[in-house]
Amino acid sequence: MECYISSNLQVYRCTLKEQFKYILLPVSYTLVFVFGLGLNITAMYIILFRTKHWKPSTIYMINLNVCDTLYILTLPFLIYYYAGKNDWPFGEHMCKLIRFLFYTNLYGSILFLSCISLHRFLGICHPVRSLYWMDGQRARLVSVGIWVIILILQAPILYFSRVRLNGNDLVCHDTTIKELFNDFLVYSSVVTFLLFIIPFGVVLVCNGLMVKKLLDPGVLREPMSQRSKLKSVKMIIIVLLAFMLCFLPFHLNRSIYYTFRYLDKHDCNIIRLSNNAYKVTRPLVSLNSCIDPILYFMAGQSFRNSINKKSRI
Repeated sequence: MECYISSNLQVYRCTLKEQFKYILLPVSYTLVFVFGLGLNITAMYIILFRTKHWKPSTIYMINLNVCDTLYILTLPFLIYYYAGKNDWPFGEHMCKLIRFLFYTNLYGSILFLSCISLHRFLGICHPVRSLYWMDGQRARLVSVGIWVIILILQAPILYFSRVRLNGNDLVCHDTTIKELFNDFLVYSSVVTFLLFIIPFGVVLVCNGLMVKKLLDPGVLREPMSQRSKLKSVKMIIIVLLAFMLCFLPFHLNRSIYYTFRYLDKHDCNIIRLSNNAYKVTRPLVSLNSCIDPILYFMAGQSFRNSINKKSRI
């Protein structure tokens, strides 16, 4: 088992029963791969070839789209791995690369969703100030900065990810071997704080202030304000849905499981329960790759017009 066998010298106290993941993960990842890849390739085509004027939000969305697409492209390897019941045939270097790409693009999605929320917050709550801060050049610089930060913070994954023999099977660890787990836990906690908790806080604050502004009757004086308000509310709902449904359960359950695994003193049933909860939330993270294209559709009329033209061809 990937969760408790780590080397010939050290094993965890509890044996985990997780046969269900050999059905859950391949099936869920396959569905996300099929639908998510189609949606994101379509979105990428429309953004790149049908969008004439790129706004700052367009720049953030194409970066989000790249993250989702690269994330989805790692799934066939994981589908094969889990369908084969934790037998990794691709070697240690590929194990490191797939784990690195998986988490790099996961956290890239989180940060670019946060940028979209911050962008809309400035446009709604500080429209005059946003004229200075919301130009294409700054959006490009922010996007480059985000990629640099993510690549630096995810680079340790290339060190921690290892393969180990478990009987006749070669396990590609989702975390790391037991000898390195204490160091990995510190690293994982720092990454969770910097790349999830802080962005999640930004999203909550920005969307909360936007809702407050939109509910202010003074905002609705202009004839087109009602339609703009409805569009903004829909965008808020989609972004919050992505965080609440996809990212929050995953990080919460993973943190609980890592804590129990680190202590290794609790009742084995509790450890198994936390591990199972963590495994169940992993498909939810992948579901975000199917939710994000809805965000592109809601973003503007030009995107919807492009879809309508394509459907008539």
